[in-house]
Amino acid sequence: MICRIALVCSLLGLPAMAQDVWLLGEVHDNPDHHRIQAEMTAQIAPAALVFEMLTPEQVRAALPALRGDRQALEAALGWAESGWPDFGLYYPIFAAAPAAPVYGAGVPRPVARAAMAGDIAEVFGPEAADFGLTEPLPDAEQAAREAAQMEAHCDALPADMLPDMVAIQRLRDATLARVALRAYRETGGPVVVITGNGHARRDWGAPALLARAAPDLDIHALGQGEDGVPPDGVFDALRDAPAPERDDPCDAFR
Repeated sequence: MICRIALVCSLLGLPAMAQDVWLLGEVHDNPDHHRIQAEMTAQIAPAALVFEMLTPEQVRAALPALRGDRQALEAALGWAESGWPDFGLYYPIFAAAPAAPVYGAGVPRPVARAAMAGDIAEVFGPEAADFGLTEPLPDAEQAAREAAQMEAHCDALPADMLPDMVAIQRLRDATLARVALRAYRETGGPVVVITGNGHARRDWGAPALLARAAPDLDIHALGQGEDGVPPDGVFDALRDAPAPERDDPCDAFR
């Protein structure tokens, strides 16, 4: 198909292909990553926006009535208490597609706690098999994921907690994929998904599960690195930006 989004394809050096779902990765506190997401969203003109950062309950409470009022929207979403970086980084993405319905793909904390205490397939529900949650990971991938979780948490996690952390990551990936698929089916696409790089990776993140559940979809995954270091994983395209000044995240574990 001829690209409907020629500027985006040119920007990323992509083949002239239409995409049904665009997963735009980020390092959550990098303002340049969010600027790129907002610019791409404006060019894609999506029929729907999916946010990892929002639960369905938050979306129902605040959207679409408050979409045009940044401060009111931030307050209604309870963003300041959410633990995500400053809302000012994310609001331009909302503003870039003002008419697109917003879908929340965040896993509520009670659901995450239930997943840690039980079976992620049972927590996810009857579509678990469609998104691969009824199958154990290959041993090598399980080990790689556990090592990644340990590194992400500054080597401070008890080893027996790592399988639970991997299970929750799989649940979050599958939830993103399911919500993106629902958004596509309800709107006809294209759909833009805003999420962290770890969820946007094609090899084992949400794109892999989305492709499994809906193999006919055209999916594009963008990863964004910092200071010349690409994010871990496989992506269709990569961007790079300077890392912002930030405190050492491992200070919280010391």
